Amino acid sequence: MKTYKICQSCAMPLKKDPKGGSTNADGTKNNMYCSYCFEDGKFLQPDISAQQMQVFVKDKLKSMGFPGFLAGFFTKGIPKLERWKK
Repeated sequence: MKTYKICQSCAMPLKKDPKGGSTNADGTKNNMYCSYCFEDGKFLQPDISAQQMQVFVKDKLKSMGFPGFLAGFFTKGIPKLERWKK
């Protein structure tokens, strides 16, 4: 199984996840998504679009003190992540 460095839904570095990553339905670790996006085998925001996720993450980064241009830079790749490839 492939190991990812960033969440394949929101692009957060997985090493920054306070829970150390998400879990599958059977309780095993999921190494694709962070615990903010995915838990117990389900997405916590199942109906969100890639564009909505970009806005959500950008706003979150700004609230944490990141300048707008950096928040935009960190979120521009979100639509290319595994969750949004359909």
